[in-house]
Amino acid sequence: MPAPFGRRICVVLSRVEVGAYVVLEVADDCVAAEPGQFYMLMGVDGWGGGDAQRPFVGRAISALRATGDGRISFLIEAVGPGTGQLTASERLWLVGPLGRGFTPPEGGRELLLVGGGVGIPPLVMAQEAWGGRALVGFRDAHHAQAASLFKDPEIATDDGSAGHHGFVTDLLDRVLEGRADVVIYACGPRAMLEAVRQRAGRHRVKAQLGIEAEMACGFGSCWGCVVATKDGYKRVCVDGPVFDAAVLA
Repeated sequence: MPAPFGRRICVVLSRVEVGAYVVLEVADDCVAAEPGQFYMLMGVDGWGGGDAQRPFVGRAISALRATGDGRISFLIEAVGPGTGQLTASERLWLVGPLGRGFTPPEGGRELLLVGGGVGIPPLVMAQEAWGGRALVGFRDAHHAQAASLFKDPEIATDDGSAGHHGFVTDLLDRVLEGRADVVIYACGPRAMLEAVRQRAGRHRVKAQLGIEAEMACGFGSCWGCVVATKDGYKRVCVDGPVFDAAVLA
């Protein structure tokens, strides 16, 4: 369903730390997001830091959970003034849900959820909707605590402090060996997504990739989040953020 027109103020109901991340749950009785869709978030109070500082544009944040009972949650890592303000806010401006999310799996194939870092929220929602096996990668054990949001995840960390010492694509290689009865849903850093795309092509399996991009509007008007496809440049915010791996250039 399309997003309601305009932005709305939503009250933050809870704030829970999960390792290096914060899970914010907000009250929102508008249409619920589907797995892979996102919202543009801004703090209501103090957003922009004052007249002498540049205003913060909204942050594109994927939905983590949308229960359908007037609550929605987001996973955020405070890495700068904008995301730091979001995690500290008591009220948020929301625009969304926006974009095209994941399409449900077909043909009884096993669903492989491959996520990296703060890219895991749409995969958590996909697993809760359709099941699947979660392979998730993080920089260290502190960040890897967010894997607890999944059911029975397999973990990789860059420094080896939790799970497999290496990349999440190492775990994917093991699963894909000799398999063609799977479909991949992935979201995370661009380098990880490119590695997943290459493996999907090599093993001849379908993959849907949720692309992360910096956005200013979320509605496709600024053309600041384009991605190259075999059919020209597409806007991540309206043509995606989920794309079939086979269409990406």
